[in-house]
Amino acid sequence: MNHIAADALEGGREALSRYAWREAYELLENADSAAALSPEDLEGVAVAAWWTGRLEACILARERAFAGYIAIGSGRPAAMVAMAVAKDYYAKGASSIGTAWVARAERLLAEEPECVEHGYLERLLSVIAFEGAGDFEAALARARRALEIGTKFGDRELQAIALQDQGRVLVATGEVAEGMAMIDEATVAAVSGELSPYNTGVVYCNTITACKELADYRRASDWTDAASRWCERQAIAGFPGMCRVYRASILLVRGAWPEAELEARRACDELKEFNLSYAAEAFYELGEVRMRRGDLVAAQEAFKQAHELGRDPQPGLALLRLAEGKTAGARACIDQALEDPRPLHRARLLPAEVEIALASGDIEAARAAADELEAIRKTYGSDAFEAAAYSAWSRIALEEANPQLASRNARQALRLWQEVGAPFELAQTRMLLASAYLAEGDEDGAILELQAAASSFERLGAVPDMRRARTQLESLGAADVAGLPPARYARTFMFTDIVRSTELIEAIGDDAWSDLLAWHDNTLRSLFATHGGEEIHHAGDGFFVAFDGSPTAVDCAVAVQRTLHDHRRAHGFAPTVRIGVHAAGATRDSSGYQGKGVHAAARIAAQAKGGEIIASATTLAGTTLRFPASPPLAVKLRSIPEPIELVVIDWRA
Repeated sequence: MNHIAADALEGGREALSRYAWREAYELLENADSAAALSPEDLEGVAVAAWWTGRLEACILARERAFAGYIAIGSGRPAAMVAMAVAKDYYAKGASSIGTAWVARAERLLAEEPECVEHGYLERLLSVIAFEGAGDFEAALARARRALEIGTKFGDRELQAIALQDQGRVLVATGEVAEGMAMIDEATVAAVSGELSPYNTGVVYCNTITACKELADYRRASDWTDAASRWCERQAIAGFPGMCRVYRASILLVRGAWPEAELEARRACDELKEFNLSYAAEAFYELGEVRMRRGDLVAAQEAFKQAHELGRDPQPGLALLRLAEGKTAGARACIDQALEDPRPLHRARLLPAEVEIALASGDIEAARAAADELEAIRKTYGSDAFEAAAYSAWSRIALEEANPQLASRNARQALRLWQEVGAPFELAQTRMLLASAYLAEGDEDGAILELQAAASSFERLGAVPDMRRARTQLESLGAADVAGLPPARYARTFMFTDIVRSTELIEAIGDDAWSDLLAWHDNTLRSLFATHGGEEIHHAGDGFFVAFDGSPTAVDCAVAVQRTLHDHRRAHGFAPTVRIGVHAAGATRDSSGYQGKGVHAAARIAAQAKGGEIIASATTLAGTTLRFPASPPLAVKLRSIPEPIELVVIDWRA
């Protein structure tokens, strides 16, 4: 190996030690192209490839490492690599190949005296029994054996993941308190820095999965925050796409929908060629966000993609059909999904079954679903299950003309949703409580709840529900009551697009353009989310984004230009983007914001040159900006009757 390749190898090893996965992969690949790497270094290539979403490269490197260990008679390291390859093939959906690699590991360890590798094999077989076969008894026995071996040999990594596996099985069998205590203990070890990055990710993802199944959103939020702090301490940008899926689901519950959509989209991009089951879950979460916003067409497309990748798109698709007025179709969807006997899975479907059954006039089916949900809640706990059960009984009581019981149940649900920290469900419950108050003759109480619900829906961007609340308030003659969201919204709009994109495509080719565009989209979306921007529309290489205020919109525009500039200096190239910013009032429907102000913002963006930020002078009026701007210049814009004064913001200052 020449000195250049040797330097690349040492640099790759050093990059691995500081978790600079992309840099490590490039350096180790360069070293490997000059001279064949050792099995240990090929494992390093595989790790870097895994963290950067290159599953095929990861598998290839591990298969080469396996062959290298076999060639030198190192059976135990070869067995560990075989188990890693098995997991990679399971992730691809190639279970038969994965099973064959498990058999290789078993054969290699069959004649070995007891060693820590036996513990990792027991752990893998436990996961297969739990997740693949649903054999809880076998899964628990193997997880306990893995923990024994990990303890015997002092392997902290194995002890933690085996302990968590025991907890997962116990939770699934209804031993929630004991199981979650084990899961929490393992997760403390992970986010405290006691485990490797990979096993930290495994523990975190499994913890959030368990929390989601129990609808324990507070615990999931706590661990998500802790995991984010761990990433910051270790200088890791974040876990790969699988964990983005879980983060998206927690952000959705919290009401941070722009951030949830960003994480779900990133996960979709990262996982399509990496892990089909997680990619399917990412598309499902994306469908949930879009449906709540009222974009039913985009939601249906996301649910369709989730289904194609193997994820049952329920209850989302059933509720979408109900929103479309297709009650029979909704009932067919939810009834088919409820053929699954798993209690925790059914608990996520039963609230939708209650709503759909009542919409179709089947009170008995609604009562049966509410009874089952209540029984599951008693077995597994969870404030969210309890809140959903109270909401279900409130709906049923309203249908049975018992408003007193309906309001009592709704108030209990309201209290619980507040504790859970789920603003959308909280606002929906306020709508339910308002209906109960109206049935009792308490119009003032109903108006207060409708106002609070309308305000929450407006903040969230839940357009259909906001309209429903407004309609009810208007029917009560309360359209002008203080606190009601206005028909028009004051927003600061931003339009961006890449300059001379057609020429760029011809220069670099379609494949390179596709990669560049994906990087551009992810980079800008991350900045939008950081600055509280709501992505309204994305077409080609341009974005339409709305912000609550001008300062945050301008800060975001500056961050975009500076990020692209810094990337250009560090890596030699980044696309040139122009940006227009304009504050205006606009109406809103399910497709986004509408009105003259939106058109003006688009026209302002068209005035910008590459690398420029142009804003209307009125956008900056009355705000304290941290960046200088040029003197205003009156410009006549296409389709805008009156000239608008524009300024150029100096983001380099």
